[in-house]
Parts: sequence; C-alpha cells; structure tokens
Amino acid sequence: MTVRWFVEVVTDYLEGVLHGEVRVRFEAHLAGCEGCAAYLEQMRRTLLLTGTLGTESLPVEGRDRLLDAFRGWRDADRTDARGTVET
Repeated sequence: MTVRWFVEVVTDYLEGVLHGEVRVRFEAHLAGCEGCAAYLEQMRRTLLLTGTLGTESLPVEGRDRLLDAFRGWRDADRTDARGTVET
C-alpha cells in the first residue's frame, strides 16, 4: 500500500464503508506509518470541528465578489504560457 492510496481511501474508512481485505490492508499500513496515522487524526479532527460550524448568510455583494475571484483564478489556471485559453 502506498501513502497515495491511503489518502484516496481514508474517507471510506472514516465513513465505515471500507471492508474486508481492503480494510485489513488499510489498518496494517496505518499501524506502521506515522505519517498516515497523523493524517488520519487530522482528518478526524477536521470533521469534528467542521461539524460544529454554524451557517451564516453571505451578502449578495460579497458572494458576487468571491465568485468573480474564483473565476479569475480558474481562468488564469486555464491559460497556457502563450496566453491562450486551454479548453
């Protein structure tokens, strides 16, 4: 098992849908990899903390500004070195 594979299936593990041999391999890797153990703990804490967040409304003006910023970043990422937009 690789760390990359561990990261890809960690959500399934936390949701309790990782079963059988895959779960056994996951837990065996977890037992021997401090980095993945730390990552799993970080994911657990993140889920716990985000579950305590309340919902707040964003004013329309703020929402529009935020969406414009995201669109600008997306468009910049899609522009290649020649300045043409990739599709």
